[in-house]
Amino acid sequence: MPARLPTPFADLRRGRQRLRFYHGDALDILGRLAPASVDAVVTSPPYNLGIRYRSYDDGLPRAAYLEWTGSWIAAVKRVLARQGSLFLNVGAKPKDPWTALDVAQAVRPYLELQNILHWVKSIAIEKSLAGARAGLAGDLAVGHYKPINSDRFLNDCHEFVFHFSPTGHTPLDRRAVGVKYQDPSNVTRWQGAGSGLRCRGNTWFLPYDTIQSRDKERPHPATFPWRLPAYCLKLHGLPRIGLAVDPFLGLGSSAVACAELGVNFAGVELDEHYLAEAVARTRAALKKPSP
Repeated sequence: MPARLPTPFADLRRGRQRLRFYHGDALDILGRLAPASVDAVVTSPPYNLGIRYRSYDDGLPRAAYLEWTGSWIAAVKRVLARQGSLFLNVGAKPKDPWTALDVAQAVRPYLELQNILHWVKSIAIEKSLAGARAGLAGDLAVGHYKPINSDRFLNDCHEFVFHFSPTGHTPLDRRAVGVKYQDPSNVTRWQGAGSGLRCRGNTWFLPYDTIQSRDKERPHPATFPWRLPAYCLKLHGLPRIGLAVDPFLGLGSSAVACAELGVNFAGVELDEHYLAEAVARTRAALKKPSP
């Protein structure tokens, strides 16, 4: 029997919705959850790229980091429902491009890789390639990225989101994050297109919100916009999520997504400062009307 969960750092509620926040180690808290009790995990662990976090070492030897990855993935596998989903966001850096792929390989002994998603942070679209229906006045460049001053590497405008599942056969609500057909005639042309939406595919353009002060508005060195976990949860299928979990909560974008979507949630964060920020952001999101 798993040990009982500790008292939450914060326990937020709105109607029947409950969002719990735990200050501690991911492996410890995951080990206290009941087997097969989690329907969706959306997370972004430390990338081991030497990022300056407040409370943990992001520069382990690669072998040690991948061994640790296997440990927490094994813990996720134990708590994940048979038709559950793990959405794992991992980045890299130009001098170490294998990081994300090495992490995906470390998951391979435990879970099936069902989809590879590409989180696009910035994109450039030429007017002539967008088509007349787009109505562009000129070429379009949108989104935010960190410029790279190099004659060897390209600016890094995307990260991976690996979708793992226990069997590789987890059903998805593909049109929950669907897009409208650019040509309406396709609605009648394609079977199953009666809703007017098609599957978005595996490239998601989700830029960061523009901010004035990183220290005040995004006081964490590695975050993702709340719409990224929201898309993941919708894709899994909101009606099938009794509990979503993020074992590496950071500033709480996954918790904010659950607050916005009305999903029950449990999050874990080792750094108390980041955790307090996550709770504050989630509490603000809960003040909005329930979906």
